[in-house]
Amino acid sequence: MTDPMALVPPDLLERVTRGWRDMSTRLVQLGRDRPEGDRGVFVNPAAERGSTVLFSSLEAMDRAGHGRYGPELIYGAMGSPIQHRLEAVIAEIEGGTQAQVVPSGLAACTLPLLAYLGAGDHCLLSDSVYGPTRRFADRVLRRFGVEITYFPPMATEGDLQALLQPNTRLIFAESPGSHSFEVQDIPMLGRLAARARARLVVDNTWGIGLFNPFAHGAHVSVQALTKYAAGHSDTIIGAVTVASDADWRPLRDTAIQAGQTAGPDDCWLTLRGLRTMGARQERQAATALGVAMWLQSRPEVSRVLHPALPSCPGHEYWARDFSGASSLFGVVFDPAFTQADMTAMIDGLSHFGIGASWGGYESLVLPTSGGISRSCPSVTAEGPACRLHIGLEDGAALAADLARGLDGMSAARAVRGTG
Repeated sequence: MTDPMALVPPDLLERVTRGWRDMSTRLVQLGRDRPEGDRGVFVNPAAERGSTVLFSSLEAMDRAGHGRYGPELIYGAMGSPIQHRLEAVIAEIEGGTQAQVVPSGLAACTLPLLAYLGAGDHCLLSDSVYGPTRRFADRVLRRFGVEITYFPPMATEGDLQALLQPNTRLIFAESPGSHSFEVQDIPMLGRLAARARARLVVDNTWGIGLFNPFAHGAHVSVQALTKYAAGHSDTIIGAVTVASDADWRPLRDTAIQAGQTAGPDDCWLTLRGLRTMGARQERQAATALGVAMWLQSRPEVSRVLHPALPSCPGHEYWARDFSGASSLFGVVFDPAFTQADMTAMIDGLSHFGIGASWGGYESLVLPTSGGISRSCPSVTAEGPACRLHIGLEDGAALAADLARGLDGMSAARAVRGTG
């Protein structure tokens, strides 16, 4: 069995991993206390737990209440010291000025929609967004009187200009797209948003630390910190980052009014996970690239949806805008295979867990065809498709596991053909 890493050109490997390596030193240092004089400090800050905050006077309590747009300690449901520390770290990683940490990645997606949209407004939503974000738009925003239009993730500027309405207030992108991995032209979407005087929100979970949305025209960046930041599949948490006070105040007010803050233990685990994110992802991104390139050589595979490869829609935007790649990608199989063939292959894998989410230290697989809601044609409909998240396992072992499954698919197809 060939080691898949032997297929990776050194220059492409460097291109994919450089961003993770570059951020490793910052991730170790951000948000930590430093010794002062003779006073020692723990390497990791403490997770302070509490609900009620006591003040020396009513005047002091009132002053704290007016400081809700900063890291003021007011009440446990409005944030804790460890949450404020994590928010400062996320804002710096994302290239913004303020961040709001929330209880989940979905909460991070829905918070800006609630903060910036009202009855009678129009929202342009990428057709490739995370499924629960889509459900929220269809089942909650529409009920509140917000108009929703889904646009093809690879739509041109002219196509999108035609979809803008006088009441368009927000454009929501996810790049790469959920399940189908289209990399979107965020600078172009930023120009459209500027012309429409709308906000551009980008779900940047795949590109944390590798793509700066604010340098490319976005107003808001969304993170499911559950994934790469926490990194150990044991925490549910999210964050929303902005780069201007005009965007921050309505976001922060909505978070407080909706009770959208995370618990101190989840914040602490995420801050700890961030310390090793660069090292974990440098290794995982390299292995993922090797496995993706190996899969391209298999006759069962029609297309590999890895943004660093030309076979992925929007690859040119990844090459232009990203400093590296992550460890999550898609695979589309030859249409001669059935969904049942792929299901049997997935069920027989040994090193890939079957489950939702990604970003942890373990490899995962999940079907991405046959049950995904889309309004526009998707590359995942070209044949049976699945999503692979590559963990810290050995790349050769992962490829061997997949090879056994793919060989089984081909054998089953051959039997059908002779039956």
